[in-house]
Amino acid sequence: MALSIIGGLSLVIVGLVGVLLLGHQPGLAWSAEVSALPALLVSYVVYHAVSGSRPFGGQGWIRAVYFPILVSHVVLAAVMVPFVLTTVYRALSGQFDRHVPLARRTLPVWLYVSVTGVLVYLLLYHLG
Repeated sequence: MALSIIGGLSLVIVGLVGVLLLGHQPGLAWSAEVSALPALLVSYVVYHAVSGSRPFGGQGWIRAVYFPILVSHVVLAAVMVPFVLTTVYRALSGQFDRHVPLARRTLPVWLYVSVTGVLVYLLLYHLG
């Protein structure tokens, strides 16, 4: 039962993020009010849902660095949602014998997703 809920919730989360990012409508009057949100990594999706995407302006070798980081970040962030939810569920339900092995695999990938998110932000807004 819990895995079914985690699977459904994962699909909803990834779908919602996709709709927010891809379903952007430019020209919203209140988009300027969220311009400081990218500094808070949790609200980066909300910022892009309201303000839209910014094209990468970097030229030369930096493009070859930026796009693989961006693609790996986006793909792994989406793929990791059910694993993170399952890891949290197992910890909260006291299933530590099942939590620990999964957490050992999930944590390094989630840390990579977190660090590459910061790198994408820095490259896009401060170098690109």
